[in-house]
Amino acid sequence: MRNVRLKIALLGDAAVGKTSLRRKFMGKSFATQHLMTIGADFSTTQLEIGDNSVNFQIWDIAGEHSTTSLRSQFYRGIKGALVVFDITRQPTYLNLPTWIDELWKYNGEGEVPIIILGNKADLRTDGSVPEASAKEYASQIQASMSQPFNISYLETSAKVGLNVPEAFELLGKEILRTID
Repeated sequence: MRNVRLKIALLGDAAVGKTSLRRKFMGKSFATQHLMTIGADFSTTQLEIGDNSVNFQIWDIAGEHSTTSLRSQFYRGIKGALVVFDITRQPTYLNLPTWIDELWKYNGEGEVPIIILGNKADLRTDGSVPEASAKEYASQIQASMSQPFNISYLETSAKVGLNVPEAFELLGKEILRTID
């Protein structure tokens, strides 16, 4: 069994559910009250992926626009990211390119694997961002990259746990594939 440490990030606008996704993945209960992340928060957890014992260092980067100038310092060394939007709030989807560009600009490695997450799938309505649109966007990013990463899209719900462990595992597998 190989031990691997991966610094990953949760990125996206404020109140899209980044902290809730991290908490759910860490085995904690869903919190109904939103507490704004200031700067960044991180936690660590272990996950077995194939023949690897992966120690995830998960950086939950604040999504408020007032923290933009502070964020660049947290990106250094990030090997991959879960880029999150709220499927019920179209502007959070439209801001995805900003988050991805910021990550690739400041991480010190350029393009790194990302998984796009449409969170709050339990709240989907007719006015939500269509799943097909988000999948197409992920395909467009993948086609435009100079690196051979698989960019995936998953719908998640931190509240009910939909695809939460799968998202982290998928990101871990993609990072491990690229560093092997």
